[in-house]
Amino acid sequence: MTAPVAVILAAGKSTRMKSKTPKVLHPVCGRLMIEYVMDAAREAGVEKLVVIVGHKAELVRDALSHHSDVVFAEQVEQNGTGHAVMMAEEQLQGHDGSTLILAGDTPLLQGSSLKALLDAQAADGSACVIGTADTEDNDGLGRVVRDDAGQFTCIVEHKDATDEQRKITEINTGCYAFDTQLLLTSLRQLKPNNVQAEYYLTDCPRILMDDGHRVSASCSLTIQEAIGVNNRLQLAEVRRHIQADVLEQLMLSGVTIVDPLQTSVDVGVTIGGDTVVYPGCVIDQGVTIGADCRIGPHAHVTAGTNIPDGTTV
Repeated sequence: MTAPVAVILAAGKSTRMKSKTPKVLHPVCGRLMIEYVMDAAREAGVEKLVVIVGHKAELVRDALSHHSDVVFAEQVEQNGTGHAVMMAEEQLQGHDGSTLILAGDTPLLQGSSLKALLDAQAADGSACVIGTADTEDNDGLGRVVRDDAGQFTCIVEHKDATDEQRKITEINTGCYAFDTQLLLTSLRQLKPNNVQAEYYLTDCPRILMDDGHRVSASCSLTIQEAIGVNNRLQLAEVRRHIQADVLEQLMLSGVTIVDPLQTSVDVGVTIGGDTVVYPGCVIDQGVTIGADCRIGPHAHVTAGTNIPDGTTV
């Protein structure tokens, strides 16, 4: 069975971040935002990652060049999500498996959810399975429209939706599992028939349905996973989720974090059992702390530091 490919969209200008740094390169708990998305794809069985670059493309290429499973495609002009995926045609040509389409600014994605999309596609032979989530907080998000029988009909972007459609709480997360060759076929039929005059990837499922192919929508993701980082507030929000997971795993392994709300520990830090980390500590990526240590309060342990067992800092 052919391993799936993932196309990760990372070409946007990220205007709302108000930053010189491309959005997907902003660090979250010591790792680049996009690397969390890449890890989720790998956990789902992906062996090749096609990253679509655009704004400050060289910075993104350089930052990810050490990943041996990554190839790049460039979107010189940002003409919508469908146009971005079109840029990957050369890398997808000849691939007879599935393709996941993912956004590079969704670092809370879980590999298990992406695997569920791929499994659903394989189970019923769908040309496309759309990953959806349910939320009352749906402002600005694409709505998933279903018929009276509950079958998927289409996705309507917020700015194009009617007042009635805007009441729909099932939203498109931006995650898709496509049959690769049918994806390419549908991309070639896209038209910029919308308010923004852009090529929407969300039109591809409708095109496939009109051609007689099966398309389904699976509410298999949480709204938390669908959080896209468009500004610094959302960057802080996703960091809170990831930091909570890091500290939870440390505490379950036998480390005392006296006050998790006043402690910052990067992903990948190793801390031995019965070590106590006091409030105000910042522990950077790549740090190794032994057992029975006392860290802080208000200690900054910088990247790469190795602290032996029984040490007080």
